[in-house]
Amino acid sequence: MIMTIIGPIFLLLALGYLSVKLNLLSKLQIAAVGAFVIKIALPALLLQSLAAKDLHEIWFPEYFAVYGGTTFILYVAAFYILAHYFKNPKADIAILSLGASMSNTGLIGAAVLTLLMGQKAMTYISLVVIIESVFLIPAVLVLAELNSKNSKSVNVSKIIKNTVLTLVKNPLFMAVVFGILFSALHIEIPHQINQVLLMLGQTASPLALFAIGGGIVGLSLKYVNAQSMYLVISNNLIFPLLVFLGLTYLTNVSQEMVYAGTIIASLPMPTIFAMLGQAYGLSEKTLTPLLMSTIVGFIVMSILIAMWWA
Repeated sequence: MIMTIIGPIFLLLALGYLSVKLNLLSKLQIAAVGAFVIKIALPALLLQSLAAKDLHEIWFPEYFAVYGGTTFILYVAAFYILAHYFKNPKADIAILSLGASMSNTGLIGAAVLTLLMGQKAMTYISLVVIIESVFLIPAVLVLAELNSKNSKSVNVSKIIKNTVLTLVKNPLFMAVVFGILFSALHIEIPHQINQVLLMLGQTASPLALFAIGGGIVGLSLKYVNAQSMYLVISNNLIFPLLVFLGLTYLTNVSQEMVYAGTIIASLPMPTIFAMLGQAYGLSEKTLTPLLMSTIVGFIVMSILIAMWWA
């Protein structure tokens, strides 16, 4: 039973890895596949699945509060630890703390949970996307800019404006917004459009795993240190543990929701962690923990799936 779930996941990862390793596809082409998933396929899946449900079926405040609260507790804790124990500059800390408190919900989360739960997974994914897109990422971007080397000349209103524009241009976020809006207003998507969204959405899971596998090629563990290990432990071990305990003992949500939230929290760091690291000159400090987290995250996720879905 367990191999019928985990087997396809690792086969798709291996296929993506070998496609790049054997030069069947380039890293640039793999990046295009990942972009298609994030900007087209997954938003289509979110919009189609959320719009088809009633609002009470997709809004769970207890789940939202526990997952969101845990996210920001870990972010603040990482901010403090990275400043006082690892002595990083504040501009670096704003980015690095993201690695301790955010999972790869879009690519890996959607792929894995869809295989486990079908379209019900989109409910749990969408609430996490709101937490990450509306609150966490904008906060990180604002903090990074305010604490940058040019912070004395920073225009705060311009930073906020750019952050809002980035949010509005995010297809994942807009898909969740319109999906919830259609659900609340009982707006039905026309049949032909719904079918197109469904067809696009069905490509999200396999292509996401394929892109993750191909993206691993070329990464190496060159800068393994205490800081990288802390980020991985926080992201892949402490995060799922706190979410599991919070959902189990502080809420009355279903067991399925507890499992979904815990698995999402256990997933590897998001690719945006490395992208922001590159943008702010922190590639060495972000790529190694990202690769470590990818390895540890898939191990933890597999153990959880084996425990709960075997």
